[in-house]
Amino acid sequence: MKVIVIGGGPAGMMAAISSAENGNEVTLLEKMPSLGRKLCITGKGRCNITSSLDMSEFIKNIPGNGMFLYSSFNNYSNQDIIDFLATQGLQAKEERGNRYFPVTDRAQDVLNCFIKRLKELNVRILLNTRVTEIVPKGTGFLGSEENCQQDPAPLAILPTRPGPNGNNFIIKTDKKDFLADKVILATGGKSYSSTGSNGDGYELVKRLGHTVTDIKPSLVPLECFEKEEARALQGLSLKNVEINIVDKTKNKVIYNDFGEMLFTHFGVSGPIVLSGSAHLVRYKNIDELFKNKNIELTIDFKPALSEEKLDERILRDFGELKNKQFKNSLDKLLPQKLIPVVIRKTGINPEKKVNEITKEERKKIVQELKHFIIHLKDFRPIEEAIITSGGINVKEINPKTMESKIVKSLYFAGEIIDVDAYTGGFNLQIAYSTGFTAGK
Repeated sequence: MKVIVIGGGPAGMMAAISSAENGNEVTLLEKMPSLGRKLCITGKGRCNITSSLDMSEFIKNIPGNGMFLYSSFNNYSNQDIIDFLATQGLQAKEERGNRYFPVTDRAQDVLNCFIKRLKELNVRILLNTRVTEIVPKGTGFLGSEENCQQDPAPLAILPTRPGPNGNNFIIKTDKKDFLADKVILATGGKSYSSTGSNGDGYELVKRLGHTVTDIKPSLVPLECFEKEEARALQGLSLKNVEINIVDKTKNKVIYNDFGEMLFTHFGVSGPIVLSGSAHLVRYKNIDELFKNKNIELTIDFKPALSEEKLDERILRDFGELKNKQFKNSLDKLLPQKLIPVVIRKTGINPEKKVNEITKEERKKIVQELKHFIIHLKDFRPIEEAIITSGGINVKEINPKTMESKIVKSLYFAGEIIDVDAYTGGFNLQIAYSTGFTAGK
């Protein structure tokens, strides 16, 4: 059987491997000059392969239609991808946060494993080949693959008539046309468009009658209203902090997390902020809430200490530095960049001697360190997002096979589907699992 896989990312490569292992004649079409370009930048170039969590925990980390992936995850698990890489000569190591990385710390080595297996299976790989249209059975194919033609009559009124050898599709590209019995579409989303995922797959499926849900950035940095503070803190990376993202209109915590974050010139980023954005992108009336400064990010710089214990710590530090000015008294407690910002927010005179600071003023310090507030303004552009929220409506896809419910013998894999997860290797696992299932 002739199978065409469109898209050479992790989902497409896994789909091609799975299909070829099941005895099919597979051609992989990729519009970029090389395979796996987005894979090579994941995990800051190290590739967070997957998570070590039990597969039953994966769906809890997928706010975007997680239950749809139940069958795919059963078909291909985190252990399966680790074993696959091992058979290709690459071991994985587990790091904090249940994250798996290659022992070499090189995403390129993960990609090389995929390419090696594709070649072992004699998958035909065609780069710099952009698909312009997928034409299903019923359009009246004529001739061979080398000279495909299409009846001039409109698609909707043509009778169902397969092409030579029972082919179901003609795949039109900017180079030549191809015939296929089955097609797997794995063109990615719209994030990191420089890697090739510019959303053109959405247009292909819309023309085939599929619905594409709203496309939004997910796992994306967030902008804030406090521009002056953001610029002052730009580049500051913090570990072991706790955040709460709060809807002030309801006094409701939308998202809570603990871990690493980063200040930028426009606002905030880092793993826990990116995961928080995956919740915000689905939150009702989020644009209006942003506009009216009703979404607050509260940061606890010292989550291991209660307010009482933190006050005791500050009092102890002040006792050792009683003749120093307030602005020079927080070096043991905070990173240097954060000190002037915190002092400004407390309203305490920075020139004041620490032995003159009152109990009430200490409470203000504690308050700022435990409840540092930033008002979130917007998501950064989708080009800066790690993944896309939205895609082909999952109601139009058979979750057990990844086959379209609208176009027979058309399958989907990866980010083009309306599924997305938090950081931590979950999105790559979605790519492997859906790719494997579609290929199978």
